[in-house]
Amino acid sequence: MAKYTKYLEFSTKERMAIKERDNYQCIFCQMGYKMPPTAVLEMDITDIMHYIPRSSMGLGIKQNGAVGCRYHHHMMDNGSSGDRKEMLEMFKSYLNEFYPDFTDRDRKYDKWRFLKDE
Repeated sequence: MAKYTKYLEFSTKERMAIKERDNYQCIFCQMGYKMPPTAVLEMDITDIMHYIPRSSMGLGIKQNGAVGCRYHHHMMDNGSSGDRKEMLEMFKSYLNEFYPDFTDRDRKYDKWRFLKDE
Protein backbone atom coordinates (compact mmCIF):
# COMPACT_ATOMS: atom_id res chain seq x y z
CA MET A 1 0.00 0.00 0.00
CA ALA A 2 1.28 3.47 -0.88
CA LYS A 3 2.25 5.73 2.02
CA TYR A 4 -0.16 8.48 0.98
CA THR A 5 -3.30 6.31 1.22
CA LYS A 6 -3.69 7.09 4.93
CA TYR A 7 -4.25 10.74 3.98
CA LEU A 8 -7.15 9.76 1.71
CA GLU A 9 -9.09 7.89 4.41
CA PHE A 10 -11.29 9.62 6.98
CA SER A 11 -9.93 9.17 10.49
CA THR A 12 -12.29 8.40 13.36
CA LYS A 13 -11.92 12.02 14.52
CA GLU A 14 -12.77 13.41 11.06
CA ARG A 15 -15.74 11.02 10.69
CA MET A 16 -17.16 12.19 14.01
CA ALA A 17 -16.67 15.87 13.10
CA ILE A 18 -18.47 15.33 9.78
CA LYS A 19 -21.36 13.45 11.41
CA GLU A 20 -21.80 16.15 14.03
CA ARG A 21 -21.64 18.95 11.44
CA ASP A 22 -24.24 17.17 9.27
CA ASN A 23 -26.50 16.22 12.21
CA TYR A 24 -25.91 12.52 11.44
CA GLN A 25 -28.13 12.86 8.35
CA CYS A 26 -27.53 12.52 4.63
CA ILE A 27 -27.00 15.96 3.12
CA PHE A 28 -29.09 15.05 0.07
CA CYS A 29 -31.98 13.75 2.22
CA GLN A 30 -31.83 17.03 4.17
CA MET A 31 -32.20 18.87 0.85
CA GLY A 32 -35.02 16.54 -0.28
CA TYR A 33 -33.06 15.62 -3.40
CA LYS A 34 -34.75 12.97 -5.59
CA MET A 35 -36.29 11.09 -2.74
CA PRO A 36 -37.79 7.68 -3.57
CA PRO A 37 -41.60 7.40 -3.38
CA THR A 38 -41.33 4.95 -0.47
CA ALA A 39 -38.73 4.42 2.22
CA VAL A 40 -35.89 2.15 1.18
CA LEU A 41 -33.45 0.35 3.45
CA GLU A 42 -30.50 2.10 1.78
CA MET A 43 -31.69 5.39 3.26
CA ASP A 44 -31.18 4.09 6.81
CA ILE A 45 -27.51 3.23 6.22
CA THR A 46 -25.11 6.17 6.13
CA ASP A 47 -21.55 6.55 4.90
CA ILE A 48 -19.04 9.36 4.79
CA MET A 49 -18.77 10.47 1.16
CA HIS A 50 -15.77 12.11 -0.48
CA TYR A 51 -16.50 15.20 -2.60
CA ILE A 52 -13.22 14.70 -4.46
CA PRO A 53 -12.87 10.91 -4.57
CA ARG A 54 -9.89 8.96 -3.34
CA SER A 55 -9.20 7.93 -6.93
CA SER A 56 -8.52 11.62 -7.64
CA MET A 57 -6.41 11.95 -4.48
CA GLY A 58 -9.23 13.47 -2.42
CA LEU A 59 -8.15 13.85 1.19
CA GLY A 60 -9.99 12.30 4.14
CA ILE A 61 -10.74 15.64 5.79
CA LYS A 62 -14.01 17.23 6.90
CA GLN A 63 -13.66 19.89 4.18
CA ASN A 64 -13.91 17.07 1.60
CA GLY A 65 -16.60 14.90 3.16
CA ALA A 66 -20.23 14.70 4.14
CA VAL A 67 -22.74 12.21 5.45
CA GLY A 68 -24.66 10.40 2.74
CA CYS A 69 -27.19 7.60 2.87
CA ARG A 70 -26.40 4.58 0.71
CA TYR A 71 -29.25 5.49 -1.63
CA HIS A 72 -27.80 8.91 -2.50
CA HIS A 73 -24.16 7.81 -2.22
CA HIS A 74 -24.81 5.08 -4.80
CA MET A 75 -26.72 7.54 -7.01
CA MET A 76 -23.81 9.99 -6.95
CA ASP A 77 -20.97 7.49 -7.36
CA ASN A 78 -22.50 5.44 -10.15
CA GLY A 79 -23.86 8.37 -12.09
CA SER A 80 -25.83 6.13 -14.46
CA SER A 81 -28.96 8.21 -13.91
CA GLY A 82 -27.18 11.38 -15.03
CA ASP A 83 -27.39 13.00 -11.59
CA ARG A 84 -23.69 12.98 -10.71
CA LYS A 85 -22.83 16.46 -12.02
CA GLU A 86 -25.78 18.08 -10.28
CA MET A 87 -25.09 16.20 -7.03
CA LEU A 88 -21.43 17.21 -7.05
CA GLU A 89 -22.42 20.86 -7.53
CA MET A 90 -24.81 20.57 -4.58
CA PHE A 91 -22.13 18.81 -2.52
CA LYS A 92 -19.58 21.54 -3.26
CA SER A 93 -22.08 24.30 -2.41
CA TYR A 94 -22.84 22.54 0.86
CA LEU A 95 -19.15 22.31 1.80
CA ASN A 96 -18.57 25.93 0.75
CA GLU A 97 -21.21 27.07 3.27
CA PHE A 98 -18.94 25.80 6.03
CA TYR A 99 -15.53 26.36 4.43
CA PRO A 100 -15.87 29.28 1.97
CA ASP A 101 -12.13 29.83 1.55
CA PHE A 102 -11.25 26.15 1.08
CA THR A 103 -10.34 25.37 -2.55
CA ASP A 104 -10.57 22.08 -4.44
CA ARG A 105 -6.78 22.13 -4.60
CA ASP A 106 -6.71 22.04 -0.79
CA ARG A 107 -8.98 18.98 -0.84
CA LYS A 108 -6.44 16.92 -2.80
CA TYR A 109 -3.28 15.18 -1.69
CA ASP A 110 -0.13 16.69 -3.17
CA LYS A 111 3.20 15.46 -1.90
CA TRP A 112 5.00 18.54 -3.22
CA ARG A 113 2.49 21.25 -2.23
CA PHE A 114 4.96 22.93 0.13
CA LEU A 115 7.24 23.65 -2.86
CA LYS A 116 4.41 25.06 -4.97
CA ASP A 117 3.26 27.51 -2.29
CA GLU A 118 6.46 29.53 -2.49
